[in-house]
Amino acid sequence: MTVSAGPAAVARRLREGMAGGVLSFPLTSFRDDGTLDPDGFRAYVAERLAAAPGAVFPACGTGEFFSLDEDEYRQVVTITVEEAAGRVPVVAGTGYGWAQAVRFARIAEDAGADALLVLPHYLVTAPQDGLVAQLEQIAARTPLPLIAYQRGQVAFTAGSLRRIAALPNVIGLKDGHSDLDRLQRLTLAAPEDFLFFNGASTAEIQARAYATVGVPAYSSAVHAFAPEIAGAFFTALREGDHGTVDKLLRDFYVPLVELRDRVPGYAVSLVKAAARLRGHRVGPVRAPLTDPSPADLAALTAVLTAGLDLVGAAL
Repeated sequence: MTVSAGPAAVARRLREGMAGGVLSFPLTSFRDDGTLDPDGFRAYVAERLAAAPGAVFPACGTGEFFSLDEDEYRQVVTITVEEAAGRVPVVAGTGYGWAQAVRFARIAEDAGADALLVLPHYLVTAPQDGLVAQLEQIAARTPLPLIAYQRGQVAFTAGSLRRIAALPNVIGLKDGHSDLDRLQRLTLAAPEDFLFFNGASTAEIQARAYATVGVPAYSSAVHAFAPEIAGAFFTALREGDHGTVDKLLRDFYVPLVELRDRVPGYAVSLVKAAARLRGHRVGPVRAPLTDPSPADLAALTAVLTAGLDLVGAAL
């Protein structure tokens, strides 16, 4: 995919991908000394792509965008584009204030990314006019299609959603608030072809609820370390196999979430630890995140083993 294909073509490919698989948010590989491990990341991304995601989102929250410098970001996006080789859309993260977000956007464009996920801006709480202006400033300075991400201090009203959806290269919204009342109002306010997807932490927990307001697509952190489980859940949900969905939720996803909620930052740290348990060369997290304690790592091993047993896979 190239930028010349245009936002409509990118949105169409994303919609097709979202209907056929989960959205993959790969981890970023670091060495034990904290430096980027490009070779480890290339191998890891190739394995994610082999598990048939609907699209791949490098250098986003799970990929520790907030800890990457611009050269590391360039390497991560470039490697992902090379490994994807046009098979699925590549949506790179960008963020901070709009001026810095544009710098990352230009790097992603040069690297061949198909679109950008605009992560919540840095630090400050802003009024609706400011949230809209942030998207307007970025959209005016990159030809890449944009997906807004509402989470934390970013939460759009229906009126603001209409304004950002009117921008030619804003094609969708990722929701991390899980406020279904607000989300329903947003889906009703949006143009018919506007993309929405569930971006809650461990999104499978709320996948059925999101689907009831017209948002069946979701990102999957579990795909980052156990695509067998993520794929089994996606298939069961799509086919209406609620018995399998309930079993996976009860015996794997809920225990995982309970462990995740013990320590701030475990939404990334546990995912990376689980990937290491499966033999992936992803390394540690970078500060300010911390790797799981020995006790929590043992608990994670038990949860992951139980989940893999459910789908006939092994650690």
